[in-house]
Amino acid sequence: MNRLTNRLVAASAGLAACGLILTGCGSGQISQVADQEAAVNGMSANAKDIALRNVHLMASQTGDFLQPGAVVPLVFVAANNALDTDDKLVSITSDFGTVALSGDGAIPAGQALVVAPKGQAEAMGSATPAAAAVTLTKPITNGLSYPFTFTFDKAGSTTVAVPISAGEIAG
Repeated sequence: MNRLTNRLVAASAGLAACGLILTGCGSGQISQVADQEAAVNGMSANAKDIALRNVHLMASQTGDFLQPGAVVPLVFVAANNALDTDDKLVSITSDFGTVALSGDGAIPAGQALVVAPKGQAEAMGSATPAAAAVTLTKPITNGLSYPFTFTFDKAGSTTVAVPISAGEIAG
């Protein structure tokens, strides 16, 4: 019986040592998924309780640049993470164009405002669809990001580097 107990203790100690060794192999390493971003076209930003997600300009570029005077949709989702405070999108500004907002812009607590071209916001489940169209005042091109400042009634302002999405607009 003594020999069996010694073998069980030795086996248990060996398994525990293997567990510690295998667990220690990952210590001090940078996790591969710790810094991954969502696979979406746009950028993300936060203004207090408002989370801006998938912010991008939706434009098909046929030349070197999209020229001044072109009108391109600005697409994003603004989620209100507050539990009891409603907010409202007041304005969007940029040095690269004039942004025209349509729709209410209200973002009730715990809900999201989907801003997309007509028909797409409804398809994404937005109860109060809104749209934002940018009339360019300077030329822009794919591969670069352009600063846009989003101003909310209660959350204040935040500036986002907005890329151009080369995706097609579904009709």
